[in-house]
Amino acid sequence: MKHIAVIGLGLFGTSVAETLVQQGHYVLGIDIDERRVQQLSRQLNQCVSVSNVDEESLLSLGIKEYDAVVVAIGDIEANIMVVQTLQELGVKRVMAKAVSHRHGRVLQRLGVTQVIFPEHDMGVRAAHSLSGDRIIDYIELSHDYNIIEVQAPPQFVGKTLAEIDLRKQYRISLIAIKTAQSILVSPAAETIITARSILVVIGKNEDLTQFYD
Repeated sequence: MKHIAVIGLGLFGTSVAETLVQQGHYVLGIDIDERRVQQLSRQLNQCVSVSNVDEESLLSLGIKEYDAVVVAIGDIEANIMVVQTLQELGVKRVMAKAVSHRHGRVLQRLGVTQVIFPEHDMGVRAAHSLSGDRIIDYIELSHDYNIIEVQAPPQFVGKTLAEIDLRKQYRISLIAIKTAQSILVSPAAETIITARSILVVIGKNEDLTQFYD
């Protein structure tokens, strides 16, 4: 279990915080809006309203002891100021929401561990879902490589992974096979694909497109 703080409890921050709790982590939610804090007080392990997210308030909450801090503040100036404060305090891992690519570049220069583009990422996922009817989820790793979760094509059903040979046919690699009940990581060559199988694969964009088109 990790101890993670989420600063800014808007739609994005709330979604991150609640998901982390569901995954079994200890989550501290921080916001200047007391109403939001009250609404989430039962969902999170700890939820605190502060008049100002500054060095004094963060130190009083023991922020330096947390494994990671997510800055989910939408206001660019406030976002950057909080990130800068966290960096000065020596917080181990800082992830920050960016509202534009220029904002993201500033955050990268400040040395954040990871910049998150919620609107961009959701837009990319939506576009790929529309492009391929079988795509369930899409994760952009880099400009060239991505991971997709895709419903097994009908022509794969009843065949083994060895018979399908994704690497040879499509130049992509299988990471796992998911079903409603379980996930099988690094499945063996003799594993048989069923109609309910969800394939988690990684590869270059052009190869993935050829696979699910």
